[in-house]
Amino acid sequence: MAEVKSAAKPQGARAGQPNKSSDLLKNFLVIVVMIALAEAIFHLYFGSSANFRDDERHVPANLLGTMYLGGWVVPILMSTALILLFFVFERAMTVFKAKGKVNATEFVRKVQYHLANKNIDAAMAECDKQAGSVGNVMKAGLIKYREMIDNKELETEQKIASIQKEIEEATALEMPVMEKNMVFLSTIASVATLIGLFGTVLGMIRAFAAMSTGGAPDSAALAAGISEALVNTALGIGTSAIAIIAYNFYTTIIDNITFGINESGFTLTQNFYANYK
Repeated sequence: MAEVKSAAKPQGARAGQPNKSSDLLKNFLVIVVMIALAEAIFHLYFGSSANFRDDERHVPANLLGTMYLGGWVVPILMSTALILLFFVFERAMTVFKAKGKVNATEFVRKVQYHLANKNIDAAMAECDKQAGSVGNVMKAGLIKYREMIDNKELETEQKIASIQKEIEEATALEMPVMEKNMVFLSTIASVATLIGLFGTVLGMIRAFAAMSTGGAPDSAALAAGISEALVNTALGIGTSAIAIIAYNFYTTIIDNITFGINESGFTLTQNFYANYK
């Protein structure tokens, strides 16, 4: 974990800046690809003549045809749903990796036991077994912990402050990785409903327009308008619901990891003060 320590320094932060631009470009490309994919599915698959009972595509033969009658807002909602699914999967890989292989509370308890016996090597081995953000931060702190034991120049309070600083720097590296791209989930949770509502309004306008011809209502246009309204409503609500669930799920895991990191820092400083004051 020497890399964790060195990466926490200012030069490591500067070296990581190009990655931010790379992430922005990657996310932009993902959005563009998902929009193109949604448009292709909507026009080529949903709009296939096999999904309609007439050549003019006014009478759907199945659900896909009904969704096609939802209008141009449907592919926008579809692209939003595809973007959501991508980031749900991407966040799952990152967050579960950060969570580690060992429960944070159990991990901290084992480290406390080894530190009480002044067995730093065993405590570091537990960090490797944990293999998550809590383990990374704890190991960075343990490296500084060991250095402070042999340091004869600093006072105890200065040594503890140095350990705390190392933990803060390691935490500053771990947190952005866990929280990255969560904004997509929170944004989609709000925007999908609004886009669906917008499509619903357009569909109702179309439906009422079909009833205001002065004569017999155009049943095909009326049905198309109602289909547009209902399809957009369903897609918007469904996408938003998945986004809210995913966001809250990952946020809960991240909060638990953050608590474990804070507990790790408290454990190191208190143990150092108790054993090497």
